[in-house]
Amino acid sequence: MQEWIIAMLAISAILIIRDMAKTIFSGRKKNTAIYDQHPQKARIEQYALSLQKLANTFYSMPYRKEHLSSSEIENIFGNVQDKVCGNCAKKESCWKEQYYLTHQKAYSILQLIEEGDNGKLLRAQGDWCLECLNPGKFVECLKETFYKARQNLLWNNRLIENRLAIAEQLNEVAHTIHMVAEDIYDISAVPTEYETMITKLLQRRHVIVKQVWMLEKPDQQQKIFVTLRARGGQCVAMSEVASIVSEVYNCRLVPARDSRSIVNGEFNTVLFVEDVNYKVLYGVSRITKERETVSGDNYSCTQDEGQFVMCLSDGMGSGLEACKESETVVELLEQFITSGFSRETAAKMLNSALVLQRRDGMYSTVDICAFNLYTGICDFLKAGAATTFIKRDNWVEAISSTSLAAGLVQQMDFETTSKKLYDGDYLIMVTDGVLDALPLEKEEEVMKEIIIQIHSTTPREFGRGVLERVLGYCEYRARDDMTVLVAGVWKK
Repeated sequence: MQEWIIAMLAISAILIIRDMAKTIFSGRKKNTAIYDQHPQKARIEQYALSLQKLANTFYSMPYRKEHLSSSEIENIFGNVQDKVCGNCAKKESCWKEQYYLTHQKAYSILQLIEEGDNGKLLRAQGDWCLECLNPGKFVECLKETFYKARQNLLWNNRLIENRLAIAEQLNEVAHTIHMVAEDIYDISAVPTEYETMITKLLQRRHVIVKQVWMLEKPDQQQKIFVTLRARGGQCVAMSEVASIVSEVYNCRLVPARDSRSIVNGEFNTVLFVEDVNYKVLYGVSRITKERETVSGDNYSCTQDEGQFVMCLSDGMGSGLEACKESETVVELLEQFITSGFSRETAAKMLNSALVLQRRDGMYSTVDICAFNLYTGICDFLKAGAATTFIKRDNWVEAISSTSLAAGLVQQMDFETTSKKLYDGDYLIMVTDGVLDALPLEKEEEVMKEIIIQIHSTTPREFGRGVLERVLGYCEYRARDDMTVLVAGVWKK
């Protein structure tokens, strides 16, 4: 099942890349825009529609059941009749003349079996002796048949959960393909005068320009694509090219992260984006639970596409198993987000993956802080995660959550909120072990007091100060894994 999902995602990615290559990098003439009615765009959107329809077929199938149906209960009684009552002298009396009374009493015993109350079940079995010639055998057969039916119900529900997980992933992939199509076909050639200026200015720096494209949306920053190479065996710094493109557009542009740092003799397409307005530094302080060698907490900090994202996950319990669970969560989140998926989509796909591979009793919290380096808006997404804190001068705000952790249920109920951060603010993310060490029912208030008392300016020292003060409340004995992840925000 999981291999099938991976194959579907891989096929989708291949199709997208193929059509991107056909449209953008093969045989395009200068100064030709890609219009909204482009046939290749319709084709890619058809892929998305096909996956969406496939997901809808899964959604339309029967949903999970919490209890056995009336027909399944009747099958249980029928099975007991065949095995126990088949040769009984009172069969005609019990199951024909007094059918409703027998059925009602048998159903009452079945309810007690489901509840698991052995005391009441024994008393009911004693009362059943007055009605049945084989009460012990009857109850045991009823138990055995019920347990088998309930096990089948659990397995069917598990299959339904897997099917819904697949539908959720197909749905999110379809949405992502549609968004990619929108982005690809919003790319157009820049105005002729701009391209001419860039070409002439870069020629003076021994750089040959083949093509210049732009991607500009009302709600996004400018993105300029330049296909270029150096001539005469020259090597030109990409920062020098960025300064020239910035001069032409009257906008501070920089090469995108992971771009080439040098222009060499081969044609390459480089993306230039608007420089961000904020910078972020982060640090982490952590301690492992007493008598454990591996922490069950894991974290990740990445910067991509004008945003800085921190992910923190607390695996259930502690030790190696908890570490593996939370590590899977962090790695998947990082992969999804850096690949361009939205935080909500990443969280849904992560939850689906965890449901598919779930082992009983295993789950992990999801805590995401995504800071927009252009606007200063920070988006929070939490699923079973501990409270996050924002410090500004002598004021501290708490961002709490009451949702369930990832991997517990198919329909993930995560909580989201957004806050504006300013120059000099600090974000403090913690795991449950930190807050659980503080006085009961006063955890957030005490944590706010601790944060206000710390005056360190470096995030790492800030986090260390928080952890040291928290340990003082539990006699410096870590009863659970503790992680404090701190990020400082400054204007560039």
